[in-house]
Amino acid sequence: MGHEAIKLELIEWLARLEDDETIQYMKVVKDSKPADHSRCEDLTEYQKRAIEKGLKDIDEGRVTPHEDVKKKYGL
Repeated sequence: MGHEAIKLELIEWLARLEDDETIQYMKVVKDSKPADHSRCEDLTEYQKRAIEKGLKDIDEGRVTPHEDVKKKYGL
């Protein structure tokens, strides 16, 4: 399902929504995101370097599949 279809589905759902608690929660979610959806300015230099290292590991194939990790730890 593409983003546009998901957005339309959410709009329709919100339009029918009657539960005040859920409506308030959705408002908090909406207001908690910056307009540009970028949180990089909140990260320390150490965190940014760690993310870059992780992305490099992914690009170079140094990854472990999620299923393998779950098996290893009995999850």
